[in-house]
Order: sequence, then structure tokens, then C-alpha cells
Amino acid sequence: MASNFSFPPLAPEQIAEALHTYGLAPTANLRAEDIANPQPDLLPAVISNFLATVVDPTGVDDLDGQLGFDALASLDNPEHYMEGIRVLRLHKRASAFLESIQFPGFTLRDLLRPDPRRLVQVLSALINFLYYRDDKLALLQPIIHEFPNLDERCMELKAKLAEHQKAIADHELAAQMEEPMVQQLEAEVNSLKQKLVEYNKKQLALRANATAINDKKEETHRKVIAKSDFELVKLAQENSKLLSKIVQSPEKLQRALEEKKTARAELKNAEKIAMQSVQEKTATLEIYSKGYEKLSKHSTKIQALQEQVTATKALEKEVKARKTKISDESVEIMALDTKIIEWDGKVHEMEEHVKAKEKERDQIVADENQKLAALSSEVEWKLKCLEPRERKVEETIAKATKLCAEVDSTRTDAAEELQLIYAKFQQIGHAFTCYKDNFKSFLEQVDEVSKETLESLDRQAVEPLDTSATL
Repeated sequence: MASNFSFPPLAPEQIAEALHTYGLAPTANLRAEDIANPQPDLLPAVISNFLATVVDPTGVDDLDGQLGFDALASLDNPEHYMEGIRVLRLHKRASAFLESIQFPGFTLRDLLRPDPRRLVQVLSALINFLYYRDDKLALLQPIIHEFPNLDERCMELKAKLAEHQKAIADHELAAQMEEPMVQQLEAEVNSLKQKLVEYNKKQLALRANATAINDKKEETHRKVIAKSDFELVKLAQENSKLLSKIVQSPEKLQRALEEKKTARAELKNAEKIAMQSVQEKTATLEIYSKGYEKLSKHSTKIQALQEQVTATKALEKEVKARKTKISDESVEIMALDTKIIEWDGKVHEMEEHVKAKEKERDQIVADENQKLAALSSEVEWKLKCLEPRERKVEETIAKATKLCAEVDSTRTDAAEELQLIYAKFQQIGHAFTCYKDNFKSFLEQVDEVSKETLESLDRQAVEPLDTSATL
């Protein structure tokens, strides 16, 4: 990666502060003295923290990853080489990163036993890279603010895309698993449809036969009833005739009775024949009823088959609905793909904009560096011009120091005189306090004497009054 930054060596205090700031310090009490006098495990710990937090925060390139079977087979005791392999991996990744930021020459000795100067150079390169990255991120902040929550939106779209892809895979898997069942159901549905057509034809034929049998049954019933009614009417007429002839001659009566017997025998024979025909017709009716029961059973089976057909149709509808749902989800996925392509185009535009901004910044930095060089030359020229002034200022400072020394000497003399005056003042004050105490005692004595004189005068004044009173 092309880099436009430099890595001047930093002070150990600045390095320690930066390591604590970025969370790369191996211990919480890391100080500048630890960097000036480094331990062998300081740089590996800092570089491993740097690679884990800055270069590979996702943990894809793990330093403690397992070796392959071929590598393990080539070693006699693999557990003895684990620490060395980890160190070699760390050195490989660290040297690759430092070369990518134009800091070549990082050796294994620099990692395991670095001298203080080399340690300061490596840590300064890492910290300057962090400063450079922070500056770049600060330049990108306005562009990021133009598209707020871009990462969250991308993550949401990726999550939705993953969910839809998972749902599509589940639907495809379910469709593949249900495909033989669907084929079997389709075959069963087709066979059931054929059976249903056959059963419908049979049902129509049986219904036609049943209607014909019912018609014949009704016709036979009507004929038998009409014939029996006719015979009854005829017998009634014959009875009436016989009753009318009973009064006549017995011979005729005997003949009539014989005729009646013969007619009755004929009637019985006819009745037997009619009963046999009725029994035959009842047997046919029973046969027809059994056929009707069978037809009803077949109709129930046909209804069950129709229910199965409706269930298979519902399954076909559900399969069609799932296929339509999958097609809709595929359309949504296509829309999400177009959105992702749009976001990729926007990200590419942002990267181009960032590159243009970096070029502008580099141009500005070059201009500022030229201005800085011009200003530095002007400052050097002004410094050369200011050298005589500096000499005059030094002479004035020397005179001022002499005057300050004289002032300090006078101050010390004045302080000594003040101390003497203060001592004399204390002596005078002490004498005044003694005089004051003596004066107070003298005043007390004067007060006592005045009180005694007053008392004596009062006594002397009272005595002549007493004598006068006695007189």
C-alpha cells in the first residue's frame, strides 16, 4: 500500500502515552523508562495487540491457529515448536505490514532482542501510522456524514439477503424432498381420475337399470292390483248370483257348487301362480336392493376418491403458491442485488472522491511545505540580523545583573540595619513596659495614701462634733 506519511522518531514519553491511548500497551503501568530500557517481550506484545486490534480485528489470521497434518507429520515433536511457530508467524505478519507502510528491514532480532533505538523507531512507525489513519478518517468524516448509517444499512441488507437465500435454499430442499411424493401423488391422482370416470359410467348404468327395475316393479304392482280387483269384483258378482240361485232346485245348486269349486280351484291355481310371480318379483326386488346397496357403497367410495382428489388439488394449489412465493422472493433478491450494486457504485464514487481529496491535501501539504521552507529561510536571515541585538541585550543583561547584585547587597545591609533598629525598639518597649508597671504600682500606692488621708480627715471632723455633743 502506498503511503504518503513519514514516521519521525518520537520520545519515549510520547510513545508510552500513545500506547495507552490506543489500548496497545501490554501492561497498564507501562512507562517511558520501560521503553528506554526495554524487555524482550515488550515489542512482541505491542505488535500482537496492534495486529489484533488494527490490522485484523475480525481474527481471520489467528497466530495460534492449528497446523495441518502434513506440517505435523514433518515434525517429530510438534508441541516443542509451537512457541517458535507463533513467533515466526508474528514476525512474518509484522514485517509484511511494516513493508506495506514503507518501513523495511524488520528482522527477527528486532522482534526478539531489539536495542532501544530500534525499538523507538518501530514503535514510532506504528504510532505515526495510527496518527495518519486518524487524520484520514477525520477527512472522511464529512463524506460519512453525508451517508449516515451506511454500515448498518449494508449489514441489514446483507442479513436480509442471507435470510432470503436461506429461505430459498430451504424451499428448494423441501421441494426436492417433496418431489417424489408429488410425483407419486400425481400418479395416484391420475389413476383416481380414471377410476372416477369408470365409476361414474358404472353409476350411470346402474342408475338406469335401477330406474328401469322400479318402472317394471310399479307396472307389475299395478297389473297385479288391477287383476286382483277384477277377480274380487267377479267373485262378488258370482256370489250374488249364487245367493239368488239358492232358492232354486238343488240339482242346479249342486251343479253350481261344482262349477264354483272348479272355479275356486282355478282361482287357487291362479292365486298360486300369482303368488309365485309375486315371490319371483320380490326376489328380483331383493336383488335390485342389494345392487342398490352395492351402488351406494361404490358411491361412498367414489365420494372418498373425490375428497382425495380435492385434497390433491389443494396440494397442487399449495405447491403452486410456494412456487409463486419462491419466484416473488427471487424477484426481491434481484432487487436487493441491484441495490447492492448501487451501493457498491456509491462506495466506488466515495473512494474516488476520497482519492481526489487526498490529492488535494497532498498538493496543499506540498504548498505549505514550500511556504514553510521560505519562512524558515526568512527566520534564519532574521536571526542573523538579530545577532548584534542579542549581544547588546546580553550586555544590558550583564549590567542588570550587576545592578541586581548591588541592589541585593543594599537590601542585605538595609535588612541588617532594620534588625538592629528592631532590637533597639524591643529594648525601648521592654523598658517602657517596666516603667509602666512601676508607674502602676506607684499610682496604687498614691491611691492608698489618699484614701488613708481622707479617712483621717473624716475622723478628725467627726471628733469635734462628738465633743460638742457631750458638752
